[in-house]
Amino acid sequence: MRKLGIGLIGTGFMGKSHAMAWRAAASFSGEIQPVLVSVADIDGSAAERTAQQFGFQRWTRQWQDLMDDPEIDVISITSPNRFHAEQSLAAIAAGKHVHCEKPLAPDSATAEIMAGAATAAGVVTQVGFNYVKNPLLKLARQMIASGELGQITGFRGIHAEDFMSDPATPWSWRLDPSGGAGAVADLGSHILGMARFLLGPVEALFADLDTVIKARPEQAGSSVMKAVEVDDIARLTVKFACGCHGHIEANWVASGHKMQLGFEVTGTSGALIFNQERFNELQYFRNEGSAGKNGFTTIVAGPEHAPYGLFCPAPGHQIGFNDLKTIEMLEFIQAIDKGESQGPDFEEAFEIQKLVDAAVRSSRERTWVNI
Repeated sequence: MRKLGIGLIGTGFMGKSHAMAWRAAASFSGEIQPVLVSVADIDGSAAERTAQQFGFQRWTRQWQDLMDDPEIDVISITSPNRFHAEQSLAAIAAGKHVHCEKPLAPDSATAEIMAGAATAAGVVTQVGFNYVKNPLLKLARQMIASGELGQITGFRGIHAEDFMSDPATPWSWRLDPSGGAGAVADLGSHILGMARFLLGPVEALFADLDTVIKARPEQAGSSVMKAVEVDDIARLTVKFACGCHGHIEANWVASGHKMQLGFEVTGTSGALIFNQERFNELQYFRNEGSAGKNGFTTIVAGPEHAPYGLFCPAPGHQIGFNDLKTIEMLEFIQAIDKGESQGPDFEEAFEIQKLVDAAVRSSRERTWVNI
């Protein structure tokens, strides 16, 4: 049995999700077994707690220690955005495979360097666009590609949450412009990536980026205010290479929404609607049947939608967020085994980052931007 040593950077929400996913993936990964070797966090007590909680063999305050560890084959990066490039490039230079959370880099030029370095080194990469690992998203993609919706006529996509809607929420790493744009990168990269996953490349866009809350407390409870230099809401009109047009919104001040990540794809023969808040369901409409009796039907996730069956033998019992991360890690393990990407990898993340950069430029220059 081949062991795959895992080194994790970061112990926050996403760091814990990675740890759980790697541990769960070991139950399904066959001859390749991921082993939790070491976890790094600048907060040593957090690193130690995470090591004990999830079963890492050791912990460290220095992420560089993971690069020099011969027992580590894969680096999982869940640190703030501004550290992604430095840590990924160090891992690539050390010959490690790399899983990095999104957005990959603060700008597309840096993302291109990262993708090029990975290709030159021959390491396998993956970026944390886990929502497209949903079995029903893969079904939607197949239905669109096979022509079940006919000629695609439109796309409407949104990723809206409310975790930044309170003006008293303090300034944080998400608002640091050195890490890239705001909502259009943090949330927008998910729906832009999902749009590409379903319909292929975007060839041009026009964007309007808006900073709603102009300043935030420097720290929780502080009266000292710090200017916000990134967007809270991004609204994009896009033109896909396949010929259809669409609208995409990214919004982290959308009061009342916890995870409104969804889309509507319309075609001459039917339509699909998806909402992450009910992500075990896909709504499907077909242009057939008698008037007054036709409407959307609900496709419920079940074992026939691989790899749902790995988690539950019964349809309608649902899989969850951490199951999507497990599927993500399983596919990464398979990619490493084959020596080829199953995506989304650094190359795909570079393409998504080009869209983010184009949106920022379009909004600044008030013009359409060709990709």
